[in-house]
Amino acid sequence: MADNGGRLNTPGRRPQFLPKFEDDFFGRFSEAFARYMGTAKFLLWMTILIVAWVLWNAYAPNPWAPDRFPFLFLTLALSLQASYAAPLILLAQNRQEARDRVNLERDRRIAAQSKADMDFLAREIASLRMRMNDVATRDFIRSELRDLLSDLEESRDAERRETERRQGEHASSAAH
Repeated sequence: MADNGGRLNTPGRRPQFLPKFEDDFFGRFSEAFARYMGTAKFLLWMTILIVAWVLWNAYAPNPWAPDRFPFLFLTLALSLQASYAAPLILLAQNRQEARDRVNLERDRRIAAQSKADMDFLAREIASLRMRMNDVATRDFIRSELRDLLSDLEESRDAERRETERRQGEHASSAAH
């Protein structure tokens, strides 16, 4: 049986023309590239390079100035840079949008859970308040104890008066 590894119609076997990269390699590269292009450092170096290029090609002797006015090579280089920068920046923006969408969804879930927790706690507090209306407070207990104490004192006074009245009757019947 012949080895079919080199045939194009063999499933799962494709010739590798490009090096193999991680799945997220270009995404991370595009974000780093876009992040660097958005810095003042990049703009400063790019400005210095362009000004130096223009000055060199405008004032250098003819054989040493490869790109005289209208600076076609500089225009080509900047166009090439822009043609690669734009898709990389868009890729970085798309990745950021996907991350923002995931974060927004997570924030929504957290907010919904927090709202549910707050609603539960509000119901629990309302329930406790209703139960507290049925619980005797310190002032209520003090007033009840005062009432009981005054009732006891009145009962004792009534008993003492009754005892004194009986002793008085007993003493008067003994005197007769």
